[in-house]
Amino acid sequence: MNWVALCSAGILPRLREDQAMPADHSACRLPISGVVIACNEGDRIARCVGSLMPVCAEVVVLDSGSTDDTVAIARALGARVIRQPWLGFAAQKNAAIAQANQPWVILLDADEWLPQQSQSRLRDLFASGRLDHADAWQLLRRTHFLGCAMAFGSFAREPLERLFRPHLRYASRQVHECLELAGKRVLRSHIRLEHDTARSAGEYWGKLQRYARLWADEQRARGRRPRLGRGALAASAYLLKNLVVRGGLLDGPRAWHFHWLHARYAALKYGLL
Repeated sequence: MNWVALCSAGILPRLREDQAMPADHSACRLPISGVVIACNEGDRIARCVGSLMPVCAEVVVLDSGSTDDTVAIARALGARVIRQPWLGFAAQKNAAIAQANQPWVILLDADEWLPQQSQSRLRDLFASGRLDHADAWQLLRRTHFLGCAMAFGSFAREPLERLFRPHLRYASRQVHECLELAGKRVLRSHIRLEHDTARSAGEYWGKLQRYARLWADEQRARGRRPRLGRGALAASAYLLKNLVVRGGLLDGPRAWHFHWLHARYAALKYGLL
């Protein structure tokens, strides 16, 4: 069954026009391994994998034990699915990168996707001859929160190294993992990455609480201790920067809620530490 038939049969969710795959995209794929880590992402994996298939020579999904239809959907779209028990954020991503067979990797989380305009810009980057000027390229991630696409604040154009050579690896960290790029060439692209970060506000706050605990445990293991009032200062500074200085107030009430949760997260992680 092809993409359209799978959607019609209800096996895959229907996507908006700017997320759909063309009927025949095999001829325009690039030498990239699309890499995704996932677990119980049956409602989002099609959008993610479907946005990679038109541009990637292969798509690899490293699944850490889904009990829903994540694996079936990814395979139906043509992804190579590998089972791997959860190793932690950095180690899981490194395990996924190790499966890549192409000279470049683009790494997405299951709640992220490349819109069609970004697929075109990715092709343009490869055609320009500039690709080899860097070891890693930054993509600009725009966060969506409960239907609100951020236009302002730190999460409207967040630069992340997501297109890189496959020998690179993530540093060993509990949370907020990043590539080890010491001595490497890093350039910024105009390729946008979309990020639908939450199914509900409650789910998102639960995720931030888990991140706060992981961050505090890691910092404590390194012997770090915060100054008195550091959490309140961090929360206030976050709100000032994102709502006022970077214009987040203009994004409306749902964005305010998002930034309020992140301010609470900033205070919580220092409180736990």
